[in-house]
Amino acid sequence: MTLSVRKVAAVAALSAALAGCGGGSDGAPQGAGQARLGSPAASGPATAAAPASPSAPASPLAGAPARVPTLAPGPNGLTPVFERARQGADKTVALTFDADMTSDQGPRAASGERFDNPDLISALRRLKVPSTVFMTGRWAEEYPDQAKSIGTDPNFEIANHSYSHHAFKSPCYGLPALDGEAARADVDRAFAAFRKAGAVNTVPYFRFPGGCYDDQALRALAPARVTAVQWDVVSGDAFAKDPDAVAEQVLAGVKPGSVVVMHCTRSAAPVTEQAIQKIVPELRKRGFRFVKVSELMGK
Repeated sequence: MTLSVRKVAAVAALSAALAGCGGGSDGAPQGAGQARLGSPAASGPATAAAPASPSAPASPLAGAPARVPTLAPGPNGLTPVFERARQGADKTVALTFDADMTSDQGPRAASGERFDNPDLISALRRLKVPSTVFMTGRWAEEYPDQAKSIGTDPNFEIANHSYSHHAFKSPCYGLPALDGEAARADVDRAFAAFRKAGAVNTVPYFRFPGGCYDDQALRALAPARVTAVQWDVVSGDAFAKDPDAVAEQVLAGVKPGSVVVMHCTRSAAPVTEQAIQKIVPELRKRGFRFVKVSELMGK
């Protein structure tokens, strides 16, 4: 492969600053608080995590798989955060893909810029790689047929990446920030977009745009009853030009129980599909099994 891990890490950090998604090269996103793992993953239905108040919106999980592991709330009821499976996990790894699109990128899409990546989804299907797609509501609105196709395919699960890809903590790579009330509404709006598109394989997981969060963000998100999902391996695929370099970085970082962050956005991550073609067979050769985040969280 053509670039060293150290050089690719520097590229990844720069890419994250430009894209506002994916965090730094060491897996610790800008401004992130210390990860708070809740109690061991629950095996009951995710919708039973907390009773809904009379004024609460309809569950975002209508039609979702019946049993979805979640983490119990953290200290003082804060949203729990999952980064990777606990030590001692078997050789499983979760590949996750952020389908990013902001609320104001419609004109760019109308002019021909592609924020989707159907070739990547086709490759994951062909390679039989179960995956979790962290989707923004705006992406689901722009590509409803693809959102439905992904969200009705048992190979995938759709998790929430906000509606507008705005920051839940500031500063965060220059992203405009949401206050607490607007942040919760943004999450609800994304789940509504998934339902409207016809995606049913949705799970109660959330990924902060840019990976940026603090206690205030975790507190604001708590009423949504989701588990925040971070990562321990950054692929460096955002704005990358060399698929070998991306593959090298992933292969160097994966450990049993890892969560890998990648992107499902053709214009911002054009070589992800090619990198996957190298990553998947090599990890299988090393004895790894690919799982969705929900299976990894249940370990």
